[in-house]
Amino acid sequence: MTEFVLFFSFFIFLILGIPIAISIGLATLLAMLMSIDFLPTVTTIAQRLAGGINSFALLAIPLFMLSGLIMGRGGIAQRLIHFSRSLIGALPGGLAFVNVLACVLFGSISGSAIASTTAIGSVMAPAMDEDNYEREFTAALTASASTTGLIIPPSNALIVFALASGGVSISALFVAGYMPGLLVALGLILASWMYVRRHPIKVAGRTSLGTLFHALLAALPSLAMILIVIGGIIAGLFTATEAGGVAVAYALTLSTLVYRELRISELPELLLDAAKTTATVMILVGASIAMSWLLAYQNIPTQVAIFLGSLSENPLVILLLINVALLIIGSFMDMTPAVMIFTPIFLPVAVELGMSPVHFGIMMVLNLSIGLCTPPVGSVLFVSSAVMETPLQKLIKPLMPMYFAMISALAVVTYFPAFSMALPRLLGLTP
Repeated sequence: MTEFVLFFSFFIFLILGIPIAISIGLATLLAMLMSIDFLPTVTTIAQRLAGGINSFALLAIPLFMLSGLIMGRGGIAQRLIHFSRSLIGALPGGLAFVNVLACVLFGSISGSAIASTTAIGSVMAPAMDEDNYEREFTAALTASASTTGLIIPPSNALIVFALASGGVSISALFVAGYMPGLLVALGLILASWMYVRRHPIKVAGRTSLGTLFHALLAALPSLAMILIVIGGIIAGLFTATEAGGVAVAYALTLSTLVYRELRISELPELLLDAAKTTATVMILVGASIAMSWLLAYQNIPTQVAIFLGSLSENPLVILLLINVALLIIGSFMDMTPAVMIFTPIFLPVAVELGMSPVHFGIMMVLNLSIGLCTPPVGSVLFVSSAVMETPLQKLIKPLMPMYFAMISALAVVTYFPAFSMALPRLLGLTP
């Protein structure tokens, strides 16, 4: 009965338009009152809310958010786009490939899908219009490609998973995200190539070696961020949280002293934006941890494992069922609460099947990132629609090949562990 009250009330609150963090908290409160008295219930929820966000690892989230905002305002996106265009822009359909590559590069620096959609989309849309790309295709491609920033580190989603899993190495998750993220990017490039074959797209002229060299020089300080942050984590120079501080310091230096496109007077606005986003994430994390505690208290993970085992004894089928469930969940729930709530439910099942927690984390984040491009709750899709000034309903058709590419990448990552685990094992981060 408690489980029914929990999930039924949660979805009712969502339908009524109540913010998801408050919906989670209210649903947890109502469900707990079914088995615990009022005062202990309120005390327990308060303890879980406060204790859930009392984590050193979570400090990385506001730091990486702030570094992403600084880089978005500091001219880094434009330089990455210019470098990408100089490198592959002359290929047939090159500008679509540039869009994907720019999103990958910016996402691997900022760690934010929304920041990538805003920064890359606002610059790429006019250029792709000139080359005869349909605006709805541009919006769909940018939204899809921006999700690679949630898989390729630094990724706030992977940090949240590390917390929800109870101790999976953030460093291992960061390294494991590279190959799956690039696999998604390759799939989107192939989908773009299929689009280009059916539409009269202009082809840019070849770029001279001199122009390419100057574009590389301009983008090199931005690209160095990847080596500094991830290289420092792998080398043991600093933790993932400390890497966030390094990223802020480097982005600030680069934007104000090297590129000189960010004024110190703009920092209060960026700090306020980062604080607002961080507050939203932390409330979601705290409320989700309270709900996760209730799920564990009611022994729901074990019940789910028994139920899945009753459907099939084949590990491949069970992983398929988990993926289908997460795809549905991702369509209706934002990534942070989805990771916090469903990691304790599905991770024990995956581990029982012999799956590495790191491998499962990459699979889960990749799966839920698809939901960010899926109505009705796809936040990245809504941002792309707004930035590109394109009605949401017009994006559905061009999104279909993108969905196919991302789901195909998800299948490969799910059933071929080497795509996630080869690099962490090579570097000694996982057994």
